[in-house]
Amino acid sequence: MFTRGSLTSTIFSLMLILILLSSSLAVFSIVNLSFSLGDAKGINASGSLRMQSYRLLLYTNVGGNNPNKKIIEFENTLSSEALTRSLAWYSPKELSDQYLLVIDKWKVMKSYIEEGNTQEYSKSLTGFVDTIDTLVLKMELFAALKLKLLVIGQIIGLSILLVIAFFAVVFTRKRVVKPLQLLMDSAAKISKGNFKVEMPKTGYIELTALGNALQKTAAELASLYEDLEDQVNEKTLALTRANNELNFLYDNLIMLHADKLDYKALQSAINQLKYYENLTYLRLVIEHDDGTKDIINAEGGWPTDNLSESVHFPLLIEQTQLGYLDVISNKPLNNILFKNFSMMLTRSITIHNATEQRQQLALLEERSVIARELHDSIGQLLSFLKIQVSLLSKSLDNSCRSPEVEEQLLGINEGVSIAYVQLRELLSTFRLTIKEPNLGQAIEVMLDQLRHQTNIDIQLNYKLSPHLLEAKQHIHILQLVREATLNAIKHAKPAHIVVDCQLTENDMITISICDDGIGVSHLAERDQHFGIGIMHERANKLNGVVSFNSNQNGGTTVTLSFPPQQEPLNG
Repeated sequence: MFTRGSLTSTIFSLMLILILLSSSLAVFSIVNLSFSLGDAKGINASGSLRMQSYRLLLYTNVGGNNPNKKIIEFENTLSSEALTRSLAWYSPKELSDQYLLVIDKWKVMKSYIEEGNTQEYSKSLTGFVDTIDTLVLKMELFAALKLKLLVIGQIIGLSILLVIAFFAVVFTRKRVVKPLQLLMDSAAKISKGNFKVEMPKTGYIELTALGNALQKTAAELASLYEDLEDQVNEKTLALTRANNELNFLYDNLIMLHADKLDYKALQSAINQLKYYENLTYLRLVIEHDDGTKDIINAEGGWPTDNLSESVHFPLLIEQTQLGYLDVISNKPLNNILFKNFSMMLTRSITIHNATEQRQQLALLEERSVIARELHDSIGQLLSFLKIQVSLLSKSLDNSCRSPEVEEQLLGINEGVSIAYVQLRELLSTFRLTIKEPNLGQAIEVMLDQLRHQTNIDIQLNYKLSPHLLEAKQHIHILQLVREATLNAIKHAKPAHIVVDCQLTENDMITISICDDGIGVSHLAERDQHFGIGIMHERANKLNGVVSFNSNQNGGTTVTLSFPPQQEPLNG
C-alpha cells in the first residue's frame, strides 16, 4: 500500500502554516500601524502651517519689527519629523512632490516677508494655502490608503485562515476521523468474536501501523480461537466417540449377560463390533485346555487364502489366555475399543465358565447328597427286605410250601437282590470323585472304576468341547454310558470295549459304546434287566435317540445321538 507520510508531520505542517499565516497577518498589521503612527501629527502639522501662514500676514500688516521669529517657527514646523515623513521611501511620489512644492513656495513667500513686500505676500498667500491644503489632502489620502491596506490584508488573511481551517476539518474528517471510526468498528467486531475484518486503507504511517497491529491481533486471535475450537471439537468428538463406545460395550455386556452365554450371543456381539468399526473380517477364537479351538466367524466369514495380515487381541485373565480376537481391516484400528471388547469377552467367558463349573459342582454335590439319602433309606430298606425274605423262607412250614410259593419267594429274593445291586451301581456312579466338573474326566473316572472290576480292555476316545454340553446333561450321559458299559461287561462277554464321544459332520453329538462280544441277540429277552427302557428315557430327555446295532466283525454298538446345547461352529 502506498504511504504518503507521517500523519504527525502532516498535522504539524498544517499547524505551522496556520501559525505562519497568523504571524504574517500580525506582522503586517504591526508594520502598517507603525507606518501610520505619525499620520495624525503630520496632518495637524500641515494644518498648523496654514494657520501660521495667516499669522505671518497678520504680523506683517500690524508692523511687527521682528518677523524672523515667526519665520523660524514656520520653518521648524515645515521641517518637523511629522512632515518630513512625506519624503520617506514608502510615501507616494505625489505626496513627496507636494511636500517639496510647499517647500519651494515657502521659499518664495519667505523672500516676500524678508523684503517686507506685504502686498505680494498677500497675493500669493491664497495659492500657498491651497498648496498646503493639497498636502494635507494627500496626507489624508495616504493615511486612508494604509488603513484600507490593513483592512484588505486582514480580510485576505482571515479568508485564507478560514479556507485552511475548512481544509483542515475536511482533511481531518476524511483522513483521520473516518479511518479511526473504521478502526473502532473493526475493534468492536473483533470484541464480538468476528475476526475476519478488513482494516481501512490509509496513506499515513501511524494509522497504517495501527491498522496493521489490529489486523495482526485479529489474525492471532482468529488463529487462537480456531485452535481452541479445533481442540474443543476434538475433545467433543473424543468424548462422543468414548460415550458411543461405552454404550456399545454396555449394550453388548447386557446382551452377553442377559441369558446364558452361548455361541449365538458371541457371534451377535462380534457382528455388532464388525459393523460398528466397519471391519473387513473378524473372528473370535476360543482356546480350550485340551488344545482344541472353537472359531466364531462374524458375518462375511474369514478369508481362506491367508494373504491378509490379521491383528490379534488376546483374551487374557491373570496371565491365562482364553483365546483371541482376530481382525483384518483396511483402516487403522481403534486399539482401545478392541482391548476393552476383548476384556469384556474375557470376563464374560470367565463368568460363564465359572457359572457352569458351579452348576456342575452343585450337581455333583447334589448327587452325593442323593447317594447318601439312597444309601441311608432305600439301601437299608432293601437289605431289610432281603433279610425278611430269607427269614420268611426259613420260617414257612412244609405244609405251606409249594412250587408256586417257592417260585414267588425266589422271584422276590431275586428282585430284591437285583434292586440292591442296581442301587449299589447307582451309588457308585453318584459317588464318583473328580477334580474338575468336566464330563470327559467324569467318564474316565467312572470307567477306571469299572476297569478295577474286570479284565476287559476299556478305552475312552473323548473329543467333545465343553461348550457343547450343559451341566444338567452330564448326569444323563454319564448314567447311560455306565449302563451300556456294564451291560457289555456283564452280558456281552467282550475282550475290548471302546467308548467314543465326538461331534459328527451333521452337527450331532454321538456317543457310542462298542464291544466285540456276542452281539445283540440277548437284548430283546433281557430288556428289563439291562435297563434299556431307562436308556431310551434318558435319550429322550437329551432330545436324542439311542440305538443298538451289531458290528460287522461281531459285537454290539450302543449309539446315543442328540443335538448340542447350541448351534455348532463353522470352523
